[in-house]
Amino acid sequence: MLVGVGLVFSASCNSCQSQKIAGKEMPAIAYAKVSPDFNSDSAYRFVEKQVSFGPRVPGTTAHKACGDYLSEKLAAFGADIFEQKAHVTHYNGQNIQIRNIIGSFQPEKEKRILLFAHWDSRPFADEEPDPNTQDSPIPGADDGASGVGVLLEIARQLQLQPPGIGVDIIFFDLEDWGQPAFDKNYLSGEWWCVGSRYWSENPHKNNYKASYGILLDMVGAANATFLREGYSMQHASNVVSKIWSIASHMGYGKFFVQRNGSYITDDHVSVIEKRGIPCANIINLKDTDNGFAPHWHTHNDDMRNISKATLQATGQMVLEVVYRELDENNI
Repeated sequence: MLVGVGLVFSASCNSCQSQKIAGKEMPAIAYAKVSPDFNSDSAYRFVEKQVSFGPRVPGTTAHKACGDYLSEKLAAFGADIFEQKAHVTHYNGQNIQIRNIIGSFQPEKEKRILLFAHWDSRPFADEEPDPNTQDSPIPGADDGASGVGVLLEIARQLQLQPPGIGVDIIFFDLEDWGQPAFDKNYLSGEWWCVGSRYWSENPHKNNYKASYGILLDMVGAANATFLREGYSMQHASNVVSKIWSIASHMGYGKFFVQRNGSYITDDHVSVIEKRGIPCANIINLKDTDNGFAPHWHTHNDDMRNISKATLQATGQMVLEVVYRELDENNI
């Protein structure tokens, strides 16, 4: 993904604090959860399994093996499976086959929510300071596998307790093979988020529509801070408000920070622009030079960074959004 320049604003959230009425302090109203319990141990194992295949770089045996695993797991959890395979010519002239993996739950339902993440990992460690170690793939535990792991656990819960709406889970391919900075033969073009762009132009169902979408990207690191990403605020501010409000009520405010972050060219952009589906990007954003955590696009993006607490906060919040969609008291 690419980072855009965005202004950062502060905001306060008092939804979980006590209020004073007629001189008396009233206790905060307890939040009534409607979703099933998210299992962070299960999500962690799903992340770990992906990493165990090795870097999921398109065209490698690890990529194929992991893709087979993801498709099989979604099918085992009761989803209707669609796979998109297409060949694209990338910036270096290489012919690459992409593989988007789609699991559709309750496909007969008209009202639908789209949940998605990318499952490939970056073939370069171009954020490492040593140029001698940059030209090799990263493990991608957080950048890719964490979002997929959370969605696999959500898929498991959708089978155990079907919600009143349809849910489509998509694992997009070739998101993270943008041209590296150390490649001096720069070619203009859209080299990031190729799989999501392909699906947005060629959805698995004609005239596919969803009420909104939620992208999970880098949602597993300890002390993650999910700022309100720029394109999400521009095109889906109501979805962002819903997510961050529910997170606050559920006690996850330290992760879902009430502050605006940068514009990130990520998988949600094509879905917004080409399919007209408002999408919120849940992504770990930092006040650093590159806008991300220190392990981003380095060989340190391994299981040491993955926190069950962060997986729990992300997964439970998304489940709550899904299961609360038809609730009369929807926040």
